[in-house]
This record gives sequence, C-alpha cells and structure tokens, in this order.
Amino acid sequence: MSHAHGETPTGRGEGRLRVVLALTATVMLAEAVGGVYTHSLALLADAGHMLTDVAGLVLALVAIRFARRPATPEHTFGYHRVEILAALTNAVALVGIAILVLIEAWHRFRDPPRVASGAMLAIATLGLAVNLAGMLLMRRSARESLNLKGVYYELLSDLLASLGVIVAALIMATTGWYYADPLISAAIGLFIIPRTWELLRGAVGILLEGTPADVNLAAVRQALTEEPVICAVHDLHVWTLTSGINAMSVHVVRADGATHDEVLELVQRKVKANFKVAHVTVQVESRGCAAGETHL
Repeated sequence: MSHAHGETPTGRGEGRLRVVLALTATVMLAEAVGGVYTHSLALLADAGHMLTDVAGLVLALVAIRFARRPATPEHTFGYHRVEILAALTNAVALVGIAILVLIEAWHRFRDPPRVASGAMLAIATLGLAVNLAGMLLMRRSARESLNLKGVYYELLSDLLASLGVIVAALIMATTGWYYADPLISAAIGLFIIPRTWELLRGAVGILLEGTPADVNLAAVRQALTEEPVICAVHDLHVWTLTSGINAMSVHVVRADGATHDEVLELVQRKVKANFKVAHVTVQVESRGCAAGETHL
C-alpha cells in the first residue's frame, strides 16, 4: 500500500527556483565569455562556481519532479531521497571546482597576465546584482529544505565571489597590480570549501539515517512513557526522509486495562502534535508479548 507524504519544502519553492535558474544561467554565460575576453581568472572562477549553481538548480528541479512521484511497492516512501542526493552532488561539485580554481591560481601567481579590468568590473557588478536577487528569492525556502539551503549557500558564495572580482578589478584598474586577479581567485576557492561542510554533513547524516537535529529522541521517549496507558517504550527510531519530513517507528507496551486502539491513537496524536514528525509507525504490545529492545 502506498502512502502520500505531501508536498516537500523544496517543491513549494519550485517557482522561485526556476526564476533563479534563468538569472544564474544568463550571468554564468556572461562571466564565462567575459573571463575569456578579459583574461580574468577571477571571472572564470566565478563562472565555474556559477556552473555548479546551474547544475545544482537543475538537480533540485529534477529532484522535485521525482519527489512528487507516488510511492510504489519497490519504493514505499516514494522518491523523496532524490533531493538529498542532489544536495550531496552539489557539495561534491563545489569542492571540485574550488580545487581547480586553486590550481589555476597557483599557476597564474608565477606569471600573471594583463587583464581588461573595465569589462571585468562591469560583468562582476551584473553578477553581484543577480546573486543578490537570487538570495532574496530563496531565503525563505532555504530555511525549510536542505537541497534549497545548498542552492542558497551557492548563491551566497557567488555574491561574495562577485564582490571579490569587483575589488580585484578596481585594484588592477587603479594600480596595474595584476597579481590581484589570481589572489582573489584563490580566496574564492578557499571560501567555497568550508561553506560546503554543513551541506555535506547534513546530506550524509540523512543518508546514514541519523536522528534529525530538530527532534530530541530522549524527549520523545519521556513524553510517551509518562502516559499512564503506556508502561514501556523500545525500538524507538526517528529519521529524515527528506528536508522537512521526518519519520518515526516505535514499539510501545500498553498498561493492563488499556486497549490497543487507545494507545495507538494516543501515540500518533501526541508525537505529531509535539514533535516535528510527519509519519509515525507504532507497534502496540501487551506485557506478556512485549519484544525486547533490538536496537539501542
């Protein structure tokens, strides 16, 4: 039997995601062409970073489509985890881009080329404006979805990278010191790496079925055991299906005199009302038939 788990937080941000994709792709092409024309590694680095943004946005949109597919006998929870795989892919891609930028910056330190700083400044200013607009569009959705948080962080990284490119262009235009270009490029690369850590850790934690940070397992256990109709709780598990959708399974031992349906309704109602859990599976046991704890 399939279960409907509702629209995900990522799905609710689809419209804004499409707008940001169109804006980001346009600026990425402008920076790539501009980087070749002006000989600016900083612009090319920003364009490369924005390429991961475009890829991440496309992956996020694909993930939304998959997440909306109904559950099947082979995938009883549906395809919500595709969103987490997209977030993980984004994090890995960002690290790869950062390493490539750092390698190229090292080579340019040895022999920095002349850069057309005026055109570089104009293109970087356009990129700054688009990244700022994208961040404003995605700010609310990023609080609810790990996948969209990854997109938001990439936009933030691009905004700061654009600021760096602008600074480099101004330095080269006023002083002719062309080392500013590889220096800012290296700074962009170094900035990207730690910013991906939270995203990577969150995605891996979900894939490893870790307990969600917004659910206190001890508090859940205490809330259930303090009920007179429940005398014991075991095999309590809470995990995340995708951003904003947590699931829980639990075995509860009913007290003498309590009915199966009474305990089942109580657990479902109390957990959903007091904790951030959307899907609850409960096994109710009597004292004589209670199974032992199989997972600690």
